[in-house]
Amino acid sequence: MSSMLQIDEKVIGLPLLQEKFVCDLDKCLGACCVQGDAGAPLLPEELPVLESIFSVLKPYLRPESIDSIRSQGTHVIDENDSEPVTPLLNEKECVYAIFENGIARCAIEKAWSEGKISFRKPVSCHLYPIRIKEYENFTAVNYDRWPVCRPAIARGEKLNVPVYVFCRESVMRRFGSDFYRQLEVAAETFAACNGG
Repeated sequence: MSSMLQIDEKVIGLPLLQEKFVCDLDKCLGACCVQGDAGAPLLPEELPVLESIFSVLKPYLRPESIDSIRSQGTHVIDENDSEPVTPLLNEKECVYAIFENGIARCAIEKAWSEGKISFRKPVSCHLYPIRIKEYENFTAVNYDRWPVCRPAIARGEKLNVPVYVFCRESVMRRFGSDFYRQLEVAAETFAACNGG
């Protein structure tokens, strides 16, 4: 049996429909903003947005993050795949990470939630644990399993929420509501064919 399905030019890994996931920040402490070997992937259209909102973000950012952004820029090019990503602070957390009660959160999203900006956060962050990879003839849409997200997997299984449902808003933001509806239909069909 195939482990993927195709909707238009998007190839989707079936774990998106099968695996369960609901973020549990109280347990993971926002580890996805802190761990990893590169910053969050950025779309080309997000680069000027980050530059334009930097001045608004300053009150939310830590002084060392502001200094880092001033020296590195609002984005950098990842050495491994030559694509734009958010900068890291001291090769560790994202420069846009802030810490509240020991939990890493996004300064961009906090400014957005307070109505200061209209940009919520990079789409790749909003989509996580879904990762997108663009190829010449198709777009790969996959569930990214990461050990730091074990609490989210446990919570998702307890609440019986598939990855694609947890990411509904971000999937619609990235690909539109028509694509999400097709994903829902595919999930229903897959479940019916597999006794789900």
